[in-house]
Amino acid sequence: MVDFSLWDILCNLLLALRWTVLLSLLAFVGGALVGGGLLLARIARWPGAQPAVALYVQLFQGTPLLMQLFLAYFGLSLLGLNVSAWAAAALALTLYASAFLTEIWRGCVLAIPRGQWEAADSLALSLGEKLRHVIVPQALRIAIAPTVGFAVQVVKGTALASVIGFIEVTKAGTMIANATFRPFTVYACVALLYFALCWPISLASQRLERKLNRAP
Repeated sequence: MVDFSLWDILCNLLLALRWTVLLSLLAFVGGALVGGGLLLARIARWPGAQPAVALYVQLFQGTPLLMQLFLAYFGLSLLGLNVSAWAAAALALTLYASAFLTEIWRGCVLAIPRGQWEAADSLALSLGEKLRHVIVPQALRIAIAPTVGFAVQVVKGTALASVIGFIEVTKAGTMIANATFRPFTVYACVALLYFALCWPISLASQRLERKLNRAP
């Protein structure tokens, strides 16, 4: 048994928290880029894009994130690729996030009245101009709440990366709890750190949503 003070426990957890933050950012930004590309493919009606993207979304939404992490870590190794726990976690979470963000944003785009699309057509705007000047500004207001809600889920989902050996705050908490035999104290600190990450995100989204709703 290691004699850790509460301060020692918090310091060690804070060191691991930076990897939770980095993995969350990478997964969300990567997922947003991939998801945005998939959404554009569906909107543009590229040949074969509709069924392909639908299958992609169903695949990642219909399987547990834990299983996706295992497949990314062990599956790529079977193909002869030497994948670290960090790379596997980033890949799995990015693909997982992209599938959900694609559907979230697709729903927001479909919520825009058909008359807005027809008005843009009457102005002979290209697809890019329609999206940039007409559709996206309106869809953005609808998308804030569900997007931020999913961002919080991504932050919490990084905890599952501990099962493949990625040392983020949950994995660090488990290691410290095993060393100190103080699981309640350690995991209470872990929970508070997750709350400290997620709560400001929710507050920021509420302020942004109010600001956009007040805009003309």
